Amino acid sequence: MAKRIAVDPITRIEGHLRIEATLEGGKIVDAWSSSTAFRGIETILKGRDPRDAHHFTQRFCGVCTTVHSMASIRAVEDALKIEIPTNARLLRNLIMGIQNVQDHVIHFYHLHALDWVDITSALKADPKKTAQLAQSISDWPNSSVKHFKAVKERIAAFAGTGKLGPFQNAYWGHKAYKLPPEANLMAVAHYLEALEWQKEVIKIHAILGSKNPHPQTFLVGGMSTPVDPNSQNGINADKIAFIAKMLKKARDFVEKVYIPDVLAVAPFYLDWAGIGGGVGNYLSYGDFPEAGGNDVDSYFYPRGVIMGKDLANLMAFDEKKITEYVTNSWYNYSEGDDKGLHPYEGETTHNYTGPKPPYEWLDTDQKYSWVKSPRYMDQPMEVGPLARILVAYAAGVPEVKDAVDFVLKTLNAPATALFSTLGRTAG
Repeated sequence: MAKRIAVDPITRIEGHLRIEATLEGGKIVDAWSSSTAFRGIETILKGRDPRDAHHFTQRFCGVCTTVHSMASIRAVEDALKIEIPTNARLLRNLIMGIQNVQDHVIHFYHLHALDWVDITSALKADPKKTAQLAQSISDWPNSSVKHFKAVKERIAAFAGTGKLGPFQNAYWGHKAYKLPPEANLMAVAHYLEALEWQKEVIKIHAILGSKNPHPQTFLVGGMSTPVDPNSQNGINADKIAFIAKMLKKARDFVEKVYIPDVLAVAPFYLDWAGIGGGVGNYLSYGDFPEAGGNDVDSYFYPRGVIMGKDLANLMAFDEKKITEYVTNSWYNYSEGDDKGLHPYEGETTHNYTGPKPPYEWLDTDQKYSWVKSPRYMDQPMEVGPLARILVAYAAGVPEVKDAVDFVLKTLNAPATALFSTLGRTAG
């Protein structure tokens, strides 16, 4: 007999999300994703100076900060055919780069890891065996018996209060958890270390962007951050040295903690190489220009499109093929809600027709979300980290190809494993 379930809110994302699903025979046979918050940034921007738009658009998210601001600024620069200075490109790449690194670490440890890591199992771990495990996969200095014993005691004290905070309402002890206690303790230790690590490395944003989240030094035409060796308010030798120090700190954690942890956890969940494939279509805008102000052809991560998981057929990206539908969204289009509009022709006329809160179920046969449905060539697409890696891999970017092949070889997994939850996490 079919059963309907709802998970609301989904807490491990940066926003407001509700999932409703139909279960039959223990399997999900249908599902609906609903954004439950109206943001209305397009409405807010009407009539405003386009040079100020990025200050509003980046408020979409405080975790994936910078990217919405950068998209807005580049749109204005492209429309006005503005070429930014080389120093501005380098500063932007630094800000975006450290954001990219920090966001991956935060996502793995603080938004995603607890799907694989059992906190309660860590209380059964032997600190000595945990230290041996950690030292066998990395030369990270915080891998002593004393360190893991202290972490175990910290977890026990935390659990003993009955106030589990972010660890509340999880699935502790569930049979789907597969890590041994020592691997769980190691992962929890690194979860806690990552909290402190990210506070340090993001100081690069404070230097180059004045603050985090939402750096304030982006502007149409370049950056407001001065490069002046004689000014305490500009980018000088001391600040460059500090940035270099933070970049090394970031790289050390990624190479000695994050990547080894991913490769240590993945072998216990290899069955997930066949789960969570998604729509099988991938689109990446690319980023990190290495020449000119924003020369798309110089992007380290190239633009491209992959359809039907076909890595051998990388298609050129054509923005004219993007459309947005509101058939199932709480908006109206003047010429009919079944039409697909390109974003530059888009309309944002909100029209909530859903149930009055509190409610048990959404009417998923009608409109049920505040998010429009974007399509490329009228097909749903996956964007984000996995799409970016797959497009770069298909394009033969050496650094990406080497890294992906290394992970696949280490896990003894085929290339098809990339199109899965395992591939999405490892990528």
